[in-house]
Amino acid sequence: MTATTVLTARALLLDMDGTLVNSDASVERVWRRWADRNGLDGDEVMKVVHGRQGYASMALLLPDRPMEQNHADNARMLAEETADTDGVVPIPGAPEFLAALRGLPHALVTSADVALSTARMGAAGLALPDVRVTAESVGASKPDPEGFLKGAAELGTAPADCVAFEDSGAGITAARAAGMRVVGVGPRAALHGPDALVRDLTEVRVEAAADGTVRLHIG
Repeated sequence: MTATTVLTARALLLDMDGTLVNSDASVERVWRRWADRNGLDGDEVMKVVHGRQGYASMALLLPDRPMEQNHADNARMLAEETADTDGVVPIPGAPEFLAALRGLPHALVTSADVALSTARMGAAGLALPDVRVTAESVGASKPDPEGFLKGAAELGTAPADCVAFEDSGAGITAARAAGMRVVGVGPRAALHGPDALVRDLTEVRVEAAADGTVRLHIG
């Protein structure tokens, strides 16, 4: 971006994978093994899985398979992903971005469960926000807006006063359905028309305004 965009919010809602943490190497390893086990093309599988909970991705990829089997596979894969943190690193600028948010209203809204989000944030050397909406917190996966709506409610902020940070199509769709503006992070986000787009979090500057709002200088 050549010009700076300024967005004002009362709270920020942050996705994890692809937004704060680069876990692509682990995600690829686990999902390509699953694709092989199920006779699917790994490249096609990888087009679907980002942003969603595992069972929801499986339901799209194998629509005739019983959902109980998807949930069972999902539980196994969460355990695999939690144990596989090789190559998990922070998105550039994430440590400074989170440091700038200390004391300001923000929450993690992730499709990962508690164990996986704790493992990946820890591997990346990032502190977990105090408010977290994980897989255990919701009944529906992104692109359903439930997670973002819960995050806004926990922060006591109207959805329209929130800005979400997301990297995936499913996540951007979920945040939009919740009535939020979206900052897209990275190349995946560019395909889904976020309100603002950054290469990584080095392109975001956080300013705490005197009226209690958060100003985001993007670009």
